[in-house]
Amino acid sequence: MIVSEVQKKLKEEAQKRKQFYETITEQEKAEFINGEVIVHSPVILAHNEVCMNLSFILRSYVVAKNIGLVGVEKLMIQLTRNDYEPDICYFNQPTADTFTEDQMFFPAPDMIVEVLSKSTEKRDRGIKYDDYEKHGVQEYWIVDHKKQTVEQYVLEDSTYKLMLKSNSGNVTLQVIENLTIPVRAIFENTLAHQLVKSW
Repeated sequence: MIVSEVQKKLKEEAQKRKQFYETITEQEKAEFINGEVIVHSPVILAHNEVCMNLSFILRSYVVAKNIGLVGVEKLMIQLTRNDYEPDICYFNQPTADTFTEDQMFFPAPDMIVEVLSKSTEKRDRGIKYDDYEKHGVQEYWIVDHKKQTVEQYVLEDSTYKLMLKSNSGNVTLQVIENLTIPVRAIFENTLAHQLVKSW
């Protein structure tokens, strides 16, 4: 009976997911999590500035070195049960080379960054953390724009290990070779631009 009930629930969830794929548009940011469609509200300015700074730094470096692809907010990551649109994600070059121009759904990336908001923190630290870990996302950052801190988790033996939690100093990426970012540059526009100009 338990197996039958689980199968029924999974079938219902699969139907909801199919409907989600058929109705989602490029104009909205939405995710499919545990059988539910989560539509995100607009972000506050501080959240936007952090996303812009960090994506600018990462994309500038990745494009200059020709070492992959950086996605921002609207790339749909398709995992076993759930679909996410991370704030920022990074794919290495071999994976990025397999993508097509009209591709809408993407596999688990090498790195994901989620910038916390009041409505998303529970998921970012809960289901997303667990899902990213289980699906082999090698590096996961949780950025808190209010406390201006970065938490860097790196996958070791299939489990995330906290490598850094700081509001100062430098953070060295594990999945992008030779890239070290001053933490303050993530939160300060001028420092972000100075860093990119220094390369």
